[in-house]
Amino acid sequence: MVNVDTHILVFALTGEVTNRERRILASNTWSVSAIVFWELAKLAQLGRIDIDLDDADLIRTLSGILVWPVDLAVSIQSTRLDFKSDPADELIAATSIVHQVPLLTRDRRIKGSRLVKFA
Repeated sequence: MVNVDTHILVFALTGEVTNRERRILASNTWSVSAIVFWELAKLAQLGRIDIDLDDADLIRTLSGILVWPVDLAVSIQSTRLDFKSDPADELIAATSIVHQVPLLTRDRRIKGSRLVKFA
């Protein structure tokens, strides 16, 4: 299993993943923090990504992804990270730590963490 951050999910949906990312995604079950779907919706609303969230095929694809809740353990862990970022990225990283699932990300701030296990 792999925890996918928002940008990797967008890249996967638009076919813009690297060969390494493609191999990791192809060989793992995908999971996301619940905040990733909110970020996806906000990015679409703001016109920063061109994804139709009402598309039936996309809905089917997204429905097959395991979604981790933003619960108390994740919320607390997000305040104990060894890096500072926007709250959504902190929740995504904390989700990987709490659930012991490697994170697939390109985010440089997150990748500087010694607490997060990476895919």
